[in-house]
Amino acid sequence: MKRREFTGGMAAWVGGAAVAPWLAGTAVAQAAFQAGKDYVELRQQQPTSTPQGVEVVEFFWYGCPHCHRFEPLLEAWVKKLPADVRFRRVPVAFRDEFVVHQRIYYALEALGQVEPVHKRVFHAIHVERKSLDEVNAIADWMAANGVDRAKFLEAYNSFGVQTKTRQAKQLADGFRIDGVPALGINGRYWTSGSVAGSLERSLQVADHLIALSRRK
Repeated sequence: MKRREFTGGMAAWVGGAAVAPWLAGTAVAQAAFQAGKDYVELRQQQPTSTPQGVEVVEFFWYGCPHCHRFEPLLEAWVKKLPADVRFRRVPVAFRDEFVVHQRIYYALEALGQVEPVHKRVFHAIHVERKSLDEVNAIADWMAANGVDRAKFLEAYNSFGVQTKTRQAKQLADGFRIDGVPALGINGRYWTSGSVAGSLERSLQVADHLIALSRRK
């Protein structure tokens, strides 16, 4: 979902043309990936959280239907990443009222509950149509899904979580992310479904950018 779409409903983006199916995943397809067309190369490198290897960052928003659809594709892809690639998620808030969703993620992270609960949040919003946009309603939902209500609220309101939301904004701004889901590669590049042509192809581009990062 593009940044501009957050001002007026949930209209879907329309991606560019993808490569022919018989090229997908081949060396020919990767050779066709171009900066400015399939991915963005940053003028100024952004900080990474690891000094070694390659870092991949998923920028996402719980309220984004494309992020919800991307989740199973991304999960399968992450499981196959090489040992030298570190993956992490960064929740994005293009509007102030979406900061609550950033704090949901970072509170779950602080409690060690991302693995069991992250996908349930997406499911609750996009399948069950629950409005997880008010702290008490969110805490009640967490309690119903096995997360201690008091501990969740403590984490949600903590200085550490508030600090991480500010850092997330700084990183998304540094990458100049204009929509989600998007993948930042090693602080140097980013791609997305709207840039690459499809969510599936964005993962192929990310593979290319991981290999490119190793050579620099």
